[in-house]
Amino acid sequence: MTNQDTYFFSESLANEIPELPQQSIVSRTIFQDEQLKVILFGFAEGQELSEHTASVPAMIHILEGQARLSLGKDSFDVGLGAWAHMPANLSHSIFAKSPVKMLLIMLR
Repeated sequence: MTNQDTYFFSESLANEIPELPQQSIVSRTIFQDEQLKVILFGFAEGQELSEHTASVPAMIHILEGQARLSLGKDSFDVGLGAWAHMPANLSHSIFAKSPVKMLLIMLR
């Protein structure tokens, strides 16, 4: 639910993407303003965002599922509740070991 003038509220971010089509990645921008952009991702099992960088700092929060998250030269098995902050230009990737829902917050 959004009130454009004052706030954004979601009772459950994971429910904002109710169903994940097989062999797909779904993304939905759920909020943006002058300071940040918030994107909800859903990954079907086996899907991957290959290594890339972002020109702005960002945070990842895993809402559901199990994934392999690479940050620079380090790699982590992550699940519900995992959180990471990435400075601008850090190489990173994510591989869904199960269906995954993830929140990405990009700072401007």
